[in-house]
Amino acid sequence: MKTILISILMAGVLVAAGDYSRRRAPGFSLADNHFQQHDPQDYLGKVLVIDIMSTTCPACGKLADNLVKTKARFGDKIGVLSIVTLPDSRDLADKFGLEHHLTWPILFDSGQVIMSYLKVTPSNPKVHFPHVFLIDRMGVIRNDFEGDEEQYLTPDGLAAEIEKLLK
Repeated sequence: MKTILISILMAGVLVAAGDYSRRRAPGFSLADNHFQQHDPQDYLGKVLVIDIMSTTCPACGKLADNLVKTKARFGDKIGVLSIVTLPDSRDLADKFGLEHHLTWPILFDSGQVIMSYLKVTPSNPKVHFPHVFLIDRMGVIRNDFEGDEEQYLTPDGLAAEIEKLLK
């Protein structure tokens, strides 16, 4: 009976996962504005939220404000990394971070990390901002959300998904 219940619960998790989930999170090491390197491996044991964003995206600003509330709610149980690429610059990222009161680093990617997470290929060239990845304590992407999935990009929606990963 216990095995059946676990199987049903796992099936529910798999159905709920986004298009880019259910795989090991791609590794990377990216620098922030202070040239400090950040690597997802540094967050093993915590739930890691990776936010692929653009400083000029209105939905990204709204998400950043919601992530600030989410980070405050969970504290050190979660890590958050925001990733930007060109045409964003260090100055734009600093300004965005200050405007939205970010307490985590904004990392700079030349495109490879974003392409890896979003599985960008010639037949799948789309990149939507923002895109959030929820990575479990073992380094596996358990869910991902695009910017138009409002129910997940609110503090309560994110909190519900993070709570599942912390259990």
